[in-house]
Amino acid sequence: MATELTETLDRLIDTTLDLQQARTGTVFRAHHDPAWPSPCVLETSPDADALIHWRPVRQQPPSDMFARLSAALEHPLHPDIVTWYTRYWSDPLPMHHPDGELTLLFCWNEADMERLRANLLGHLLAKRKQRQPFSLFFACTDGDEFMTLNNEDGSIWLEKPGHKPLRQLAQDMTAFLQQLTPAL
Repeated sequence: MATELTETLDRLIDTTLDLQQARTGTVFRAHHDPAWPSPCVLETSPDADALIHWRPVRQQPPSDMFARLSAALEHPLHPDIVTWYTRYWSDPLPMHHPDGELTLLFCWNEADMERLRANLLGHLLAKRKQRQPFSLFFACTDGDEFMTLNNEDGSIWLEKPGHKPLRQLAQDMTAFLQQLTPAL
């Protein structure tokens, strides 16, 4: 199953890069922040806030953050969410879904991964306090909704902060990603 997810994610990233290249003739561009380096950055600039080129890149080696998060929670985390956040370094990527627009969340660098760890830990502790099933977010809408992976069975759900899941979007991460197209 992890192989199918990694292949689907790789295809989505490749398609996104191909469409970006066809649309603009280049990879992504962002304002350079020398204090926020990333393996994604293809060039640096001595000028703060200069536009630089970047692209999603594979994590080599993958971060161990989820092993540490699982140990802190004393609860195993679903392998699909581990694959999701440890496959690529990237800025968030906009996507079309049949139900609307969303943004896929990734980590830009190790410091961003630690920020994610703190946010996921807070989210999971809130779920525990509310006696709701563990879920882990990986995408968000322009509103206050986000997409989560149910930690027990890997199903994908639409949620609002502080509420029970609203509705199921897919049986698993692979099926959810297959519904997406880049929104560049």
